[in-house]
Amino acid sequence: MNIDLNILNNKSKINIDDKINFPKEDLKKAGILDLKEVNIKGEITVDFDEYLLNLNVKGEMVLPCSLTLEPVDYPFDIKIEENLNEIIKKTQKTIDILPIIWENILMEIPMKVVSPKAKNMKTKGEGWELITDSETQGNNSLAKLKDLL
Repeated sequence: MNIDLNILNNKSKINIDDKINFPKEDLKKAGILDLKEVNIKGEITVDFDEYLLNLNVKGEMVLPCSLTLEPVDYPFDIKIEENLNEIIKKTQKTIDILPIIWENILMEIPMKVVSPKAKNMKTKGEGWELITDSETQGNNSLAKLKDLL
């Protein structure tokens, strides 16, 4: 999504209203199963040689459930406000804002997503038990070795 800086400098504002799709290989690297069409609305402005980007990015990503690995829809709505002066070089004629959008989407990926179906999941059985991070238990057989020290 390249923005021509010459046009921006003449108009002082370019409105953005677009829908984009990201390559499947980028999604796979990020651990995203699917990313439905992403809606981008906003503007890029120039004000006293300062390039300002104001965007609203909406979409829905499909992530694997942390417990069952089933696909879970995860909607997101991101507000991006950035000063682009550090990115733009004086000799540059265009700027690609797609990497900025992608970075912000990646920051929206939660650490853990749990499917509503996983709430009724069995966590204990004959000879096994699900232990979460908050319930970590030590190995009692190794605790006896501690007494030998």
